[in-house]
Amino acid sequence: MRPAGKGELDSLYFDYPHFPFVCPGELKGEKKQHRVAIVGAGPVGVAAALELARQGVQSVLLDDKATLNDGSRAICLSRHSLEILQQLGVEQQFIDKALGWTRGRSYFHDQEVYRFEMPHSEHERFLPMYNLQQQYIEQFLVDKAMESPLIEMRWQQAVSDVTQSDTGVTLRVTTPEGEYQLEAAYLLAADGGRSVVRKSFDLPLHGESYEGRYVIADVRMTSDFPTERRAFFSPSVMPESTLLVHKQPDDIWRIDYQLLPNESPEQAVTESAIRERVGMIIEMLGEEGEWQLEWWSLYKAYTLALDDYRHGRVLFIGDSAHLVPIFGVRGLNNGLADAVNAAWKLAWVLNNKASEKLLDSYSPERRGATLEVFANAGKSTRFMTPPSQGYRLMRDAALSLALRNDYASRFADPRQVTPYTYAESPVTAEDDIGFSAGPIPGAPLINRRLGENSFLLDHLGTGFNLLVFSEDGSVTPELQAALVDLQKHYSGFDVLIIARYACPAFFTTLIDQQGACFEGYNASSGSAYLVRPDRHITARWKALEAASLNRAFKTALGE
Repeated sequence: MRPAGKGELDSLYFDYPHFPFVCPGELKGEKKQHRVAIVGAGPVGVAAALELARQGVQSVLLDDKATLNDGSRAICLSRHSLEILQQLGVEQQFIDKALGWTRGRSYFHDQEVYRFEMPHSEHERFLPMYNLQQQYIEQFLVDKAMESPLIEMRWQQAVSDVTQSDTGVTLRVTTPEGEYQLEAAYLLAADGGRSVVRKSFDLPLHGESYEGRYVIADVRMTSDFPTERRAFFSPSVMPESTLLVHKQPDDIWRIDYQLLPNESPEQAVTESAIRERVGMIIEMLGEEGEWQLEWWSLYKAYTLALDDYRHGRVLFIGDSAHLVPIFGVRGLNNGLADAVNAAWKLAWVLNNKASEKLLDSYSPERRGATLEVFANAGKSTRFMTPPSQGYRLMRDAALSLALRNDYASRFADPRQVTPYTYAESPVTAEDDIGFSAGPIPGAPLINRRLGENSFLLDHLGTGFNLLVFSEDGSVTPELQAALVDLQKHYSGFDVLIIARYACPAFFTTLIDQQGACFEGYNASSGSAYLVRPDRHITARWKALEAASLNRAFKTALGE
């Protein structure tokens, strides 16, 4: 919603693009089966299209809108998501625009009770968290997609129904110039919480709906307060409520505040009510300058998910598969991980590098990630929005204790999103008991600095990567022959040698002069890590042997 006199896309800071309708070939009588159709051109759908293109697979992406989503909506991107964006080749636009942050504060009755600092070191290219309005997130991704010859964007084309057979998927699409049917071998459903694709197959979401409602408001004001996440429990201006404040680019501030049970949602989102409440909040924050109201919406927390994220030739990603609370910034970040997980597996199947069995691993991995999100987000939601008087009494008692006792302050820890480890996945191999530290199979790679502007994750290929640790960069003739044979068999397989000093080598060699990679990966000469296209580890060995590498590769491909 926008202030009176403003149009739906009249923004104080963002110029919304207009994407014209382009008549598709199907309306002209053309018959074609696309390799992949994607429904929904939000961040998750476009990220999936970019990963498919990175793997050499064409896709057609449909959206019923003629522009981007309005309002800030999802605003926090985690470090892991920035590493995904780096993989997609679009990270620099985000870094140039977003506001990075590492810390946050929690208050009770306007008094600070907790200050947290997210882990960060010189070995990370990206900060733990970045704030950026969803319009920019979508714009940067869409701009990148529209540059790709492998991605066809179809705007103002609404999917109204979906059916499937053993050989493909059929979408009924409505356009300004008529209706047509689109055929595809596979479908990625990224059409959000009200997914038409999900409804077409009568697939219900299961889980919990929380009582609390939040108003989300964007305001424009000039302030020199640093970029931090601030949470206020029972602030003076709303004694029984909870308030969140985030700084965004372009002097836009995101303010989320909880409605009380006796407040009417309809009345709460009127412009006069928004202006009165936001004005009180800004005064409480100590801001004395003028401010302008940009946009607002109403939000309700859910932990809902499909029982299975794969339905034949349809894979559900993002909000079409699950709805998660905003607390801990898990929605968008979880959806981006869905997108690259589904896309690389689908690409390897379509490129005949893996059998369709590989797709069976998508739902266990990403639904497992959702359930972990539910466990953490559920705790956060009950703390932020107590569902009963008993919960509120316990929450307030913990916060009161934190006012004077440092040990109790961690009760207010927001438990920010962290990447999920696919340890129980059917495509993750057993661990080598020789390791005492380092990332385990199923976990994402950790980054390590190699030089002034060179990090380990900068050097990964688009497919599988094998990290081989060697003091002098050499490998045995037997292992070299086995690796060359694998590279002949799998075109998407790169070998990276991590050595302590420069020397002639048969494979690409990265120099770890400070020993940070060896230390971070608990590696010695001969150790190795096999890494999937989405940077999650399939297997690791203290001493790599060709036979075990072949077995791990087959496991990773679902064989």
